[in-house]
Amino acid sequence: MKKIKFILPAIFVAIMFFSCGKEEVKTVENKTEQNKSEQNKTISTNYKIEFVELGSVKCIPCQKMQPVMASIEKKYSGLVKVTFHDVWKDEASAKKYGIELIPTQVFLDVSGKELMRHQGFFPEEEIDKFLQSQGVNIPQ
Repeated sequence: MKKIKFILPAIFVAIMFFSCGKEEVKTVENKTEQNKSEQNKTISTNYKIEFVELGSVKCIPCQKMQPVMASIEKKYSGLVKVTFHDVWKDEASAKKYGIELIPTQVFLDVSGKELMRHQGFFPEEEIDKFLQSQGVNIPQ
């Protein structure tokens, strides 16, 4: 009986100790994630337009958009943020943007307001025309 009186409080203390330690780790992890998120917001506000490509790596027209996206990102470095979402792997992005078919391109201003949407393959020359109509020119 004496052993039970000693073991129960020891178990309780051990549980409290380990659960408090885990909570502290979560807090540190959350702060780290919060800091990363704040840094990303700071970095990402330098662009003028975000070019969001919603497609799949297995879709043929989507695959044809990959070099176009890379070229736009390179040509408009720092002015256009290019983001790709594979909607077959990330269904939430498809719902968020109301995707009906792929590929779909969505262009957003820095506040997140949708400026334009296109469905299907979108030639680079047409994207250039749109960006320039929005005052985003290729840096010299």
